Amino acid sequence: MRLTGLHHLTAITARASANHAFYTGVLGMRLVKKTVNQDDVSAYHLFYADGLASPGSDVTFFDWPAPPEWRGTNSIVRTGLRVSGPAAIAWWHAHLTRHDVRVGEPQPRDGRLTLDFEDPEGQRLSLVDDGGAGSSHPYAQSPVPAEHQIRGLGPVRLSVAEIGRTEAVLVDVLGMRKERRYALPEGEVHVFAMGEGGAAAELHLLAEPGLPAARQGAGAVHHVAFRIPDADHAAWAERLKAKRMPSSGPVDRYYFRSLYFREPNGILFEIATDGPGFTADEPLDSLGERLALPPFLEPRRAEIEDGLKPL
Repeated sequence: MRLTGLHHLTAITARASANHAFYTGVLGMRLVKKTVNQDDVSAYHLFYADGLASPGSDVTFFDWPAPPEWRGTNSIVRTGLRVSGPAAIAWWHAHLTRHDVRVGEPQPRDGRLTLDFEDPEGQRLSLVDDGGAGSSHPYAQSPVPAEHQIRGLGPVRLSVAEIGRTEAVLVDVLGMRKERRYALPEGEVHVFAMGEGGAAAELHLLAEPGLPAARQGAGAVHHVAFRIPDADHAAWAERLKAKRMPSSGPVDRYYFRSLYFREPNGILFEIATDGPGFTADEPLDSLGERLALPPFLEPRRAEIEDGLKPL
């Protein structure tokens, strides 16, 4: 029983329409599910992924009318998006520059060519050359050429005030491996790996005790989720209980099943199954074209649709 990699990452937008335009029109990702936050149906929950809506490729957003994030520690501070090869990094640098995106220069980081940039609300993102590891599933209707499209998530960087307690949870509770360290101007980063490892299965941990705690808002990351096989959901719930880790207990999100808990510095983690997947209620070729609601919300469709603004 082990985590196999990153499942999805959920962030916050205060401008759903502009968010949709950027992630589909500029980043070329596929809107694979247009639904609502199941705990707050006044808000969209938008899922962007690869052509097959693969687990591990999802960047998702809650649409909340929030002020901008107050940056600080005890938060998820940078989201990696994998591409393949130096030519892809060069293409993205030119492409983002043409679209007036705030973008840095390509640079090696932890042995991988990396390009830092921000979305229009200030979410900190990086394009990371993963060397073509693993499979890729381009989206035929993306404005980005297939060979340069975003392949999936990873790695994801966290900033914490105190690294020891978080490390204990990553290793002793979640079974991650501490593999190496590398230096940033902000400090030393500790790399933890899941499953077979590689960029799609890494969490990077940076200690920044001198910073104030972050306050979530538009442009912030709400939580990060880790992948597990479908059959392991109940066993992970029991493991968290046995480790005396307070959690949500099993939660059925219809498209996957989840467990939620906070690490000692307050960052929200989720453990999520690969299935059933986003084709549970829509065919693959028309994912994201209509508002999808899980069965328990379907009787409220008219009310929910009336409360949402068109994308």
